[in-house]
Formats: sequence, C-alpha cells, structure tokens
Amino acid sequence: MCLYIMVRSRHTVQKRVDTTKADDILSKMAATLCVKLLPKQGWLPLTQSVRHGSKAVTRHRKPMHFLKQKMLAVTEYIPPKPAAPPDAYPTQAAVVEESAFVRLLKRDLQKVFQECKMVAVAQNNGCNANDMIVLKNRLQKHDIRVKFYSNQVMRSFLNESIYSNLAHLFIGPTVLFVSKEPKAKQMLATLRVSPQMVLLGACIDDTLLSAQGVLRYSKLPSVSVVQGELVGGLSLLASHTASLLQRHPAHLTALLQQHVAQQGGDAPPKAEEAT
Repeated sequence: MCLYIMVRSRHTVQKRVDTTKADDILSKMAATLCVKLLPKQGWLPLTQSVRHGSKAVTRHRKPMHFLKQKMLAVTEYIPPKPAAPPDAYPTQAAVVEESAFVRLLKRDLQKVFQECKMVAVAQNNGCNANDMIVLKNRLQKHDIRVKFYSNQVMRSFLNESIYSNLAHLFIGPTVLFVSKEPKAKQMLATLRVSPQMVLLGACIDDTLLSAQGVLRYSKLPSVSVVQGELVGGLSLLASHTASLLQRHPAHLTALLQQHVAQQGGDAPPKAEEAT
C-alpha cells in the first residue's frame, strides 16, 4: 500500500513538472509572437526593472562665483555677422567704352543744338517710306530738316548737356525736326497732314516746350510785327511828349502879349495870332 502511494505521488509530481514546463514554453512562444506581430514603437518589455533606493535630487547647478561669471561674460565668443548674399545688392554694370561712331554722332548732335534754334521731337507711329519722303519734301520747303538718331545715343548726349529734361521723350521710334530759325507754325501745319507723326516737345531758342507750349508759341506774332508795333508805340509817345513840351511856352507867350496890350491900352490880340 505504501509502495502504491509513493508511485502515485511520483506520477503526480511528474505531471506537475511537465505542466509547468509546458506553460513556460507557451509563454515564451506567446512573447515571441507578440514581439513579431506588435510594432516596436511604444512597446514595453514584459519585465521591467524598478529602481529602489535613494530619491535625492542631484541635478542642481552649482553656484558660480560672480568674478567667474564676469570673466565668462567678457570672454564669451561673439560670432561675426553673416555676410550679405550676393543677390542682395544690384550688380555693377560693366563700363562699356563708347565707339568712335557714337562719339561722331554726339559731335553731330552738339553741332545741331548749337546751330539750330528749333529742335522738335516727334514720335513715329508706323509711318511708311513713301509717307516719310512726302513729309521730308513738305518740310524742306520751309527749310526744316528731318534727322534720325538712336535713342541710346540721344539719351547719352542729353544727360551730359543742359537739355537733360528732353531725355525722357526718347522712348520708342522718334524723329527730330530741326531748323535754323524757329518755324513752329509751318511745322505744325505740315504735321497736321501726317497723323502718323505725334509731336512730343521741342527746344526753341534754348527754351524747352511741351506740345501745348509749341502750339501756343506758334500763335504768337512774328518778330518783325512786334518790332513794328514797338516802334509805332514809341513814336506816338515821342509826338505826345513834343506837343506837351510846346504847349506851355506857347500859352505863356500869349499871356505875356495880352498883358502888354492891356498895359499899353491897345486892343488885345486875337487868339489865332497868339497861337
């Protein structure tokens, strides 16, 4: 009986050991599957080590002496300011030397402005070759010439001269009308027949005028007419002055003659004889 009980208990213990081993194997397999299937981000291990012991805070900064703080503040490294990027500033245009042809055109322009009393600027709005020939012939009858210069040469010359305010007119296709005498009225009459030419401004007798100023200038009388009116007015004033100067002596003479006649007892002279 005792032998039976011993054998029975042995078998029970063996079963319990086998059951414990099986549970351990199953738990390991489950942990392996969980590790493979679950994502690693935010995954916590099955067993965690908990720290026990002192909980004293040891991260306080150690106080620093004020002399050391001053030295550190004085000797602190200050990095240099970053340089400006190359695109922050406008690029400097390379100085291009003028060609001999451009200098020749500038000398020609200087001669034109010195010799001609009228230099007008007009915009060419699609005037063809035939219309330009007709316009040249009509202007040539009044001794007005047509000249063509590039806008670059004109602006370069005007910016260096006293006529710099004319530089903003040279945008797009432009034409110059020049004459040695100011003939604004004849020029405007010719331009009315050519609507392709739009007057922008002019320089007449070293005076810069707009298109409206040229129109008002053309309505003024000529110099000869103004000189004739001035001479007539001066002669009229001179005649009035002479008559005023002769009036008082004549009146004084008449009064003296009348006084002498009264003193002598004679009849007074007639007014016609006194005058």
